[in-house]
Amino acid sequence: MKAKLGVCVAGLLLSAGAVLAHHSFSAEFDNSKPVKLEGTVTKVDWLNPHIWIYLDVKDPQTGTVASWQCEGGAPNSLTRNGWTKDALKKGDTVSITGTHAKDASNTCNASSVVLPDGRRVFAGSSNPDAQKQ
Repeated sequence: MKAKLGVCVAGLLLSAGAVLAHHSFSAEFDNSKPVKLEGTVTKVDWLNPHIWIYLDVKDPQTGTVASWQCEGGAPNSLTRNGWTKDALKKGDTVSITGTHAKDASNTCNASSVVLPDGRRVFAGSSNPDAQKQ
């Protein structure tokens, strides 16, 4: 009986970590701060639970380059929306529409991406208003 209780407790503790690691959109992003970025892809992490697109964005007025990271949806949902793992590669130029992070870092939750071939695809955003943008 004690062994079964121990297994149950261990299972609950392990699953709690996954729940705590996942966040709601409003906990991290400010829906009143939309962003539109155009830049060069420096890296793509195609991993669960979210993909991350990293890009360098040049300010047209100052010429300075800022590195951004944009959170997308789960790889499986992106595949269902027309993406492939190889849709974005280092060096590609893309446009991303999304929502800025509350902490004002160069982080966004991507709602749509214009891929290098010109297709605009839903980025799997967790923003409840993303499909309306």
